[in-house]
Amino acid sequence: MTDMGISGLFEAHLTVADLPRSIDFFRNIIGLDLAHEVPERHAAFFWIGGRGKTMLGLWSVHSSPLQLKLHIAFRVPLASLIASIGRLREAGVTPTDGSTGHAINEPVVIGWMPAASVYFADPDGHLLEYITMLDDDPHPDLNRLPLSEWRRRTRRA
Repeated sequence: MTDMGISGLFEAHLTVADLPRSIDFFRNIIGLDLAHEVPERHAAFFWIGGRGKTMLGLWSVHSSPLQLKLHIAFRVPLASLIASIGRLREAGVTPTDGSTGHAINEPVVIGWMPAASVYFADPDGHLLEYITMLDDDPHPDLNRLPLSEWRRRTRRA
């Protein structure tokens, strides 16, 4: 297959049980810009990173028994990632490590990338993530560990 020149992901979509509740969550808790609502289609669209950059679509499943849980990660600066833990807690959202679901007090580093992450759930249980790629060398042997522990170990490496 030829290189199509793909430079990023433009859009992703999630199904939600209560569209107004999810619009409120993604606009007021996550801080995304509501771009457009289509009431007759039970859908809403948000811009991520500014108009025309990346889009998130939310689609109401109405009374469908479908309860698919998906994952989306939002790229953020490291300072915002670190601050997100307190902001999520203030909004009544629990920041977790993403793998065990345990609450965290600092971002978790995924050593093979390396990237620092904070995971949390939206009102429908979709696993959302704030992520920051780190400039450090990858350390797959370190797997997942708190950011402070990553810094301590990689400074000696």
